[in-house]
Amino acid sequence: MFLPQELMIQILPWLPVKSLTRFKCVCKSWFSLISHDSQFANSHFQLTSTTRPNHRILFLSNFPFEALSIDFEALLDDDSGSVSLNLDRIFPQHFTDIEVEIKGSCRGFILLCHTFDLYLWNPSTGYHKQIPITPFGFHLDCFYGFGYDHSTNDYLVVLMFQHDLYNPTLQLVYFSLKGNTWKQVEGPHYRYTNRNREEPKGGSLYNGAIHWLAYHDDLLTEVIVAFDLVEKKLSYILLPCDSDGSPLHCGLWVYGESLSIYTTNYATNTVDIFVMKEYKVDSSWTMTHALPYDVIPNEVFCPLCCTKNGDIVGRDDGGGLVKYDKNGEFLEHHSYTNDDLPRQWTMYIESLLSLPSDGDNQKA
Repeated sequence: MFLPQELMIQILPWLPVKSLTRFKCVCKSWFSLISHDSQFANSHFQLTSTTRPNHRILFLSNFPFEALSIDFEALLDDDSGSVSLNLDRIFPQHFTDIEVEIKGSCRGFILLCHTFDLYLWNPSTGYHKQIPITPFGFHLDCFYGFGYDHSTNDYLVVLMFQHDLYNPTLQLVYFSLKGNTWKQVEGPHYRYTNRNREEPKGGSLYNGAIHWLAYHDDLLTEVIVAFDLVEKKLSYILLPCDSDGSPLHCGLWVYGESLSIYTTNYATNTVDIFVMKEYKVDSSWTMTHALPYDVIPNEVFCPLCCTKNGDIVGRDDGGGLVKYDKNGEFLEHHSYTNDDLPRQWTMYIESLLSLPSDGDNQKA
């Protein structure tokens, strides 16, 4: 049977990445289309991200060093929705005393940090790229971010950090994948610090900006700091007045179409979720859920995402996932490991996208 090329190009973008990866073996033209055609990859991403986004959860462990990709739409007790990923080609000399940390996720790529080395990795295709070391010196109390500037079709790796132990001034720099260069922009007018230094500060991407939880030294309170990826400017958002803004009890996430925070309420044994109904309008914060955490074995819950029907999926303090329904009722808990060691998690969407100027990418 003969199918015109124009018709195949319209049919193939509807398929999931897993199927397309297998179909590269069908013929040379399909291999070239799926592997190297940026227009096809963009069409596939635009189609799948708007009609049926295939979001997954990446689980990363350093002891032992392993990665697991989980389809959170599947039942949590269905291990068929989880796939092991190989990171040995990116970190062939990984040492157990130097951890790999997740610092961000955008359009199918994940930002990883190993000491001062930064890498971008697409778990769906295996492609990765190392980011050149910043020329702006060491990073103390660093905030990391990764996002996409739609106005220039460019990916940006963002760092906000203290350059000198004796100089509290923060520097704000970003790496442009398209320009293959680091640039420095105007730093914050206020001093922001990370009081929970054991928590890797990877930013949350929402509404074209990277968001971090940080302590505002002038206001003496926790705030949300936002870096606009188009304007290259910083601003901050106040937390809801009735939330516990302690960095040990508070976290950022995106709930549906809204920026959201969660806080642990030890008085009620619940994780309280607040949603910002109108972006950057402090008065629009609304508490939507009080999720009981005492039903979880280690009594820790951090929300990650919500399913198509509104169920809330999050992680515990080890290698487990937890699900509540849209009304806040506990549904299930499933552990993907045999121990309770802390793990790192992030959300990503499957894609075939490549990076600007990625001719030197290596395949994992």
